Amino acid sequence: MTTRSNDPLAGITVVSLAVNLPGPVAAARLASMGATVVKVEPPTGDPLRSVVPSWYDELASGQEVISLDLKDAADRAQFESRLASADVLLTSMRPSASARLRLAESALRHGLVLVEIVGYVGDRAEESGHDLTYQAVHGTVLPPTMPLVPLVDLLGAERAVSAVLAGLRQRDHSEPGKSGQQSDPAPHLKVVLDDVAQHAASAVRHGLTGPNDVLGGASPVYGLYATTDGHVAVGAVEPHFAARLGHVVGTTRDELTARFATDTSDHWEALGRKHDIPIVAVRDPRTLRASSPAAPSKPQPAASPTHS
Repeated sequence: MTTRSNDPLAGITVVSLAVNLPGPVAAARLASMGATVVKVEPPTGDPLRSVVPSWYDELASGQEVISLDLKDAADRAQFESRLASADVLLTSMRPSASARLRLAESALRHGLVLVEIVGYVGDRAEESGHDLTYQAVHGTVLPPTMPLVPLVDLLGAERAVSAVLAGLRQRDHSEPGKSGQQSDPAPHLKVVLDDVAQHAASAVRHGLTGPNDVLGGASPVYGLYATTDGHVAVGAVEPHFAARLGHVVGTTRDELTARFATDTSDHWEALGRKHDIPIVAVRDPRTLRASSPAAPSKPQPAASPTHS
Protein backbone atom coordinates (compact mmCIF):
# COMPACT_ATOMS: atom_id res chain seq x y z
CA MET A 1 0.00 0.00 0.00
CA THR A 2 1.46 3.34 -1.05
CA THR A 3 1.26 6.10 1.53
CA ARG A 4 0.82 9.64 0.26
CA SER A 5 2.05 12.64 2.21
CA ASN A 6 -1.46 14.08 2.35
CA ASP A 7 -3.06 10.92 3.74
CA PRO A 8 -4.72 11.67 7.11
CA LEU A 9 -2.39 9.40 9.09
CA ALA A 10 0.78 9.79 7.03
CA GLY A 11 3.76 9.70 9.40
CA ILE A 12 1.88 7.75 12.10
CA THR A 13 3.17 4.29 13.01
CA VAL A 14 0.89 1.71 14.60
CA VAL A 15 2.18 -1.45 16.24
CA SER A 16 -0.63 -3.99 16.47
CA LEU A 17 -0.68 -7.09 18.63
CA ALA A 18 -4.35 -7.65 17.84
CA VAL A 19 -5.38 -10.92 16.21
CA ASN A 20 -8.69 -12.47 15.09
CA LEU A 21 -11.07 -9.83 13.72
CA PRO A 22 -11.65 -6.45 15.40
CA GLY A 23 -7.97 -5.55 15.70
CA PRO A 24 -6.87 -6.56 12.20
CA VAL A 25 -9.90 -4.82 10.67
CA ALA A 26 -9.05 -1.67 12.64
CA ALA A 27 -5.38 -1.90 11.66
CA ALA A 28 -6.32 -2.26 7.99
CA ARG A 29 -8.54 0.80 8.24
CA LEU A 30 -5.72 2.80 9.83
CA ALA A 31 -3.37 1.65 7.08
CA SER A 32 -5.89 2.77 4.46
CA MET A 33 -5.71 6.22 6.06
CA GLY A 34 -1.96 6.34 5.59
CA ALA A 35 -0.59 4.88 8.82
CA THR A 36 2.41 2.58 8.77
CA VAL A 37 1.27 -0.62 10.47
CA VAL A 38 3.56 -3.22 12.01
CA LYS A 39 1.56 -6.37 12.71
CA VAL A 40 3.20 -8.37 15.49
CA GLU A 41 1.96 -11.94 15.68
CA PRO A 42 2.74 -14.65 18.23
CA PRO A 43 4.78 -17.64 17.04
CA THR A 44 1.50 -19.53 16.48
CA GLY A 45 0.32 -16.81 14.08
CA ASP A 46 -3.01 -15.07 13.77
CA PRO A 47 -5.91 -17.57 14.02
CA LEU A 48 -7.69 -15.60 11.31
CA ARG A 49 -5.14 -16.81 8.79
CA SER A 50 -5.97 -20.48 9.34
CA VAL A 51 -9.73 -19.89 9.32
CA VAL A 52 -10.08 -17.52 6.36
CA PRO A 53 -6.70 -16.89 4.68
CA SER A 54 -8.18 -14.73 1.91
CA TRP A 55 -9.54 -12.20 4.40
CA TYR A 56 -6.34 -12.34 6.44
CA ASP A 57 -4.32 -11.52 3.33
CA GLU A 58 -6.69 -8.69 2.44
CA LEU A 59 -6.49 -7.13 5.90
CA ALA A 60 -2.71 -7.51 6.24
CA SER A 61 -2.02 -6.10 2.79
CA GLY A 62 0.59 -3.35 2.88
CA GLN A 63 1.57 -4.05 6.49
CA GLU A 64 4.84 -5.36 7.86
CA VAL A 65 4.09 -8.69 9.55
CA ILE A 66 6.60 -10.05 12.05
CA SER A 67 6.48 -12.95 14.49
CA LEU A 68 7.69 -12.34 18.04
CA ASP A 69 7.42 -14.19 21.33
CA LEU A 70 7.09 -11.37 23.84
CA LYS A 71 8.10 -13.71 26.66
CA ASP A 72 11.47 -14.26 24.98
CA ALA A 73 14.10 -11.67 25.96
CA ALA A 74 15.50 -11.14 22.48
CA ASP A 75 12.08 -10.91 20.88
CA ARG A 76 10.90 -8.56 23.61
CA ALA A 77 13.87 -6.28 22.96
CA GLN A 78 12.97 -6.20 19.27
CA PHE A 79 9.38 -5.39 20.18
CA GLU A 80 10.46 -2.54 22.45
CA SER A 81 12.64 -1.13 19.69
CA ARG A 82 9.61 -1.06 17.42
CA LEU A 83 7.62 0.78 20.07
CA ALA A 84 10.37 3.38 20.39
CA SER A 85 9.56 4.74 16.93
CA ALA A 86 5.80 4.18 17.03
CA ASP A 87 2.83 6.33 17.93
CA VAL A 88 0.12 3.79 18.71
CA LEU A 89 -0.06 0.35 20.32
CA LEU A 90 -3.20 -1.64 19.49
CA THR A 91 -4.04 -4.78 21.46
CA SER A 92 -6.88 -7.29 21.83
CA MET A 93 -6.44 -9.62 24.78
CA ARG A 94 -7.75 -10.19 28.27
CA PRO A 95 -6.48 -7.74 30.90
CA SER A 96 -4.56 -10.49 32.73
CA ALA A 97 -2.61 -11.36 29.57
CA SER A 98 -1.86 -7.71 28.89
CA ALA A 99 -0.71 -7.26 32.47
CA ARG A 100 1.62 -10.27 32.30
CA LEU A 101 3.22 -8.76 29.20
CA ARG A 102 3.45 -5.32 30.86
CA LEU A 103 2.02 -3.68 27.74
CA ALA A 104 0.57 -0.64 29.49
CA GLU A 105 3.97 0.03 31.06
CA SER A 106 5.67 -0.20 27.67
CA ALA A 107 3.14 2.11 26.05
CA LEU A 108 3.54 4.65 28.85
CA ARG A 109 7.32 4.47 28.74
CA HIS A 110 7.37 5.15 25.00
CA GLY A 111 4.61 7.78 25.15
CA LEU A 112 2.27 5.77 22.93
CA VAL A 113 -1.46 5.97 22.50
CA LEU A 114 -2.64 2.61 23.84
CA VAL A 115 -5.94 1.27 22.51
CA GLU A 116 -7.14 -2.00 24.03
CA ILE A 117 -9.97 -4.00 22.50
CA VAL A 118 -11.55 -6.03 25.30
CA GLY A 119 -14.71 -8.06 25.76
CA TYR A 120 -15.84 -6.72 29.12
CA VAL A 121 -14.70 -4.45 31.92
CA GLY A 122 -15.22 -4.47 35.67
CA ASP A 123 -16.09 -7.73 37.39
CA ARG A 124 -16.50 -9.46 34.01
CA ALA A 125 -13.19 -8.31 32.57
CA GLU A 126 -11.73 -11.81 32.38
CA GLU A 127 -14.79 -13.45 30.80
CA SER A 128 -14.39 -14.89 27.33
CA GLY A 129 -16.62 -13.91 24.44
CA HIS A 130 -16.97 -13.72 20.69
CA ASP A 131 -19.13 -11.80 18.24
CA LEU A 132 -21.93 -14.38 18.41
CA THR A 133 -22.15 -14.31 22.20
CA TYR A 134 -22.09 -10.51 22.37
CA GLN A 135 -24.88 -10.32 19.79
CA ALA A 136 -26.93 -13.05 21.44
CA VAL A 137 -27.03 -11.29 24.80
CA HIS A 138 -28.23 -8.02 23.31
CA GLY A 139 -30.93 -9.31 20.99
CA THR A 140 -29.48 -9.13 17.49
CA VAL A 141 -29.66 -12.89 16.92
CA LEU A 142 -32.95 -14.55 15.98
CA PRO A 143 -32.58 -18.34 16.40
CA PRO A 144 -32.14 -20.64 14.66
CA THR A 145 -30.55 -18.33 12.08
CA MET A 146 -26.90 -17.52 12.61
CA PRO A 147 -25.82 -13.91 11.96
CA LEU A 148 -24.25 -13.46 8.52
CA VAL A 149 -22.18 -10.46 9.58
CA PRO A 150 -19.81 -10.29 12.60
CA LEU A 151 -21.50 -7.05 13.52
CA VAL A 152 -19.85 -6.45 16.87
CA ASP A 153 -16.37 -7.24 15.59
CA LEU A 154 -16.74 -4.83 12.67
CA LEU A 155 -18.31 -2.03 14.70
CA GLY A 156 -15.72 -2.65 17.40
CA ALA A 157 -13.02 -2.21 14.78
CA GLU A 158 -14.43 1.14 13.71
CA ARG A 159 -14.70 2.19 17.35
CA ALA A 160 -11.04 1.22 17.79
CA VAL A 161 -10.15 3.44 14.83
CA SER A 162 -12.07 6.30 16.45
CA ALA A 163 -10.23 5.66 19.71
CA VAL A 164 -6.87 5.82 17.92
CA LEU A 165 -7.81 9.12 16.29
CA ALA A 166 -9.09 10.54 19.59
CA GLY A 167 -5.96 9.37 21.38
CA LEU A 168 -3.68 10.96 18.81
CA ARG A 169 -5.57 14.22 19.08
CA GLN A 170 -5.42 14.10 22.88
CA ARG A 171 -1.69 13.40 22.74
CA ASP A 172 -1.01 16.21 20.30
CA HIS A 173 -3.04 18.73 22.31
CA SER A 174 -1.58 17.95 25.72
CA GLU A 175 0.50 20.73 27.25
CA PRO A 176 4.30 20.24 27.23
CA GLY A 177 5.88 20.16 30.67
CA LYS A 178 8.93 22.09 31.77
CA SER A 179 11.25 19.35 30.55
CA GLY A 180 9.72 19.49 27.11
CA GLN A 181 7.86 16.24 27.73
CA GLN A 182 4.09 16.06 27.77
CA SER A 183 2.71 16.77 31.22
CA ASP A 184 -0.19 14.34 30.76
CA PRO A 185 0.38 10.61 30.42
CA ALA A 186 -0.10 9.14 26.97
CA PRO A 187 -3.75 8.33 26.30
CA HIS A 188 -4.98 4.86 27.23
CA LEU A 189 -8.38 3.97 25.78
CA LYS A 190 -10.48 0.81 25.86
CA VAL A 191 -12.98 -0.45 23.30
CA VAL A 192 -15.43 -2.75 25.09
CA LEU A 193 -17.13 -5.16 22.72
CA ASP A 194 -20.04 -5.78 25.09
CA ASP A 195 -20.76 -2.04 25.02
CA VAL A 196 -20.47 -2.08 21.22
CA ALA A 197 -23.06 -4.88 21.09
CA GLN A 198 -25.43 -2.97 23.35
CA HIS A 199 -25.26 0.12 21.15
CA ALA A 200 -25.62 -1.98 17.99
CA ALA A 201 -28.85 -3.38 19.41
CA SER A 202 -30.39 0.05 19.97
CA ALA A 203 -32.64 -0.30 16.92
CA VAL A 204 -34.10 -3.50 18.37
CA ARG A 205 -34.33 -2.10 21.88
CA HIS A 206 -36.23 0.98 20.67
CA GLY A 207 -38.72 -1.05 18.65
CA LEU A 208 -37.49 -0.34 15.13
CA THR A 209 -36.04 -3.55 13.69
CA GLY A 210 -37.27 -6.39 15.89
CA PRO A 211 -39.75 -8.97 14.61
CA ASN A 212 -42.93 -7.18 13.45
CA ASP A 213 -41.45 -3.72 14.09
CA VAL A 214 -41.74 -1.11 11.37
CA LEU A 215 -38.40 -2.09 9.81
CA GLY A 216 -38.72 -5.68 10.94
CA GLY A 217 -41.59 -6.79 8.73
CA ALA A 218 -44.56 -4.69 9.78
CA SER A 219 -44.36 -2.32 6.83
CA PRO A 220 -45.08 -3.71 3.34
CA VAL A 221 -42.82 -1.09 1.72
CA TYR A 222 -39.77 -2.33 3.62
CA GLY A 223 -39.12 -6.03 3.27
CA LEU A 224 -38.25 -9.06 1.20
CA TYR A 225 -40.39 -10.48 -1.61
CA ALA A 226 -40.08 -13.69 -3.62
CA THR A 227 -39.58 -13.41 -7.38
CA THR A 228 -39.54 -16.07 -10.08
CA ASP A 229 -35.85 -16.77 -9.44
CA GLY A 230 -35.09 -15.50 -5.93
CA HIS A 231 -35.98 -12.51 -3.82
CA VAL A 232 -35.83 -8.73 -3.90
CA ALA A 233 -35.30 -6.31 -1.04
CA VAL A 234 -37.57 -3.28 -1.05
CA GLY A 235 -36.67 -0.19 0.99
CA ALA A 236 -39.33 2.35 0.02
CA VAL A 237 -39.72 3.87 3.48
CA GLU A 238 -39.99 7.53 2.55
CA PRO A 239 -43.40 8.72 1.27
CA HIS A 240 -42.12 9.60 -2.21
CA PHE A 241 -40.52 6.17 -2.61
CA ALA A 242 -43.66 4.47 -1.29
CA ALA A 243 -45.81 6.46 -3.73
CA ARG A 244 -43.66 5.42 -6.69
CA LEU A 245 -43.73 1.80 -5.52
CA GLY A 246 -47.50 1.94 -5.27
CA HIS A 247 -47.77 3.44 -8.74
CA VAL A 248 -45.59 0.90 -10.58
CA VAL A 249 -45.81 -2.26 -8.45
CA GLY A 250 -48.38 -2.20 -5.66
CA THR A 251 -49.35 -0.79 -2.29
CA THR A 252 -50.46 -3.57 0.03
CA ARG A 253 -48.44 -6.60 1.02
CA ASP A 254 -50.75 -8.88 -0.94
CA GLU A 255 -50.41 -6.71 -4.05
CA LEU A 256 -46.65 -6.56 -3.76
CA THR A 257 -46.33 -10.27 -3.07
CA ALA A 258 -48.43 -11.20 -6.10
CA ARG A 259 -46.75 -8.74 -8.46
CA PHE A 260 -43.13 -9.47 -7.53
CA ALA A 261 -43.80 -13.18 -8.03
CA THR A 262 -44.48 -12.60 -11.74
CA ASP A 263 -40.94 -11.73 -12.88
CA THR A 264 -37.23 -12.08 -12.17
CA SER A 265 -35.19 -10.30 -9.53
CA ASP A 266 -33.11 -8.58 -12.21
CA HIS A 267 -36.30 -7.27 -13.84
CA TRP A 268 -37.47 -5.69 -10.60
CA GLU A 269 -34.04 -4.27 -9.83
CA ALA A 270 -33.96 -2.61 -13.26
CA LEU A 271 -37.47 -1.27 -12.69
CA GLY A 272 -36.35 0.19 -9.38
CA ARG A 273 -33.46 2.00 -11.03
CA LYS A 274 -35.72 3.31 -13.78
CA HIS A 275 -38.25 4.77 -11.34
CA ASP A 276 -35.81 5.66 -8.53
CA ILE A 277 -37.18 3.15 -6.04
CA PRO A 278 -34.84 1.24 -3.67
CA ILE A 279 -35.34 -2.29 -5.05
CA VAL A 280 -32.40 -4.68 -5.32
CA ALA A 281 -31.98 -8.38 -5.95
CA VAL A 282 -31.02 -10.37 -2.86
CA ARG A 283 -27.65 -11.97 -3.51
CA ASP A 284 -27.21 -15.49 -2.18
CA PRO A 285 -24.38 -15.35 0.39
CA ARG A 286 -23.29 -18.82 -0.67
CA THR A 287 -22.32 -17.45 -4.08
CA LEU A 288 -20.41 -14.43 -2.77
CA ARG A 289 -16.80 -15.43 -2.29
CA ALA A 290 -13.76 -13.21 -2.60
CA SER A 291 -12.06 -14.17 -5.87
CA SER A 292 -8.82 -12.46 -4.90
CA PRO A 293 -7.57 -10.41 -1.94
CA ALA A 294 -8.15 -6.70 -2.29
CA ALA A 295 -6.39 -4.00 -0.31
CA PRO A 296 -8.70 -1.77 1.74
CA SER A 297 -9.56 1.36 -0.16
CA LYS A 298 -8.36 4.71 1.02
CA PRO A 299 -10.93 7.20 2.34
CA GLN A 300 -12.38 9.32 -0.43
CA PRO A 301 -13.66 12.90 -0.23
CA ALA A 302 -17.33 13.02 0.66
CA ALA A 303 -19.63 13.37 -2.33
CA SER A 304 -22.94 15.13 -2.42
CA PRO A 305 -25.79 12.80 -1.41
CA THR A 306 -27.55 11.22 -4.38
CA HIS A 307 -30.45 9.69 -2.44
CA SER A 308 -33.36 11.41 -0.82
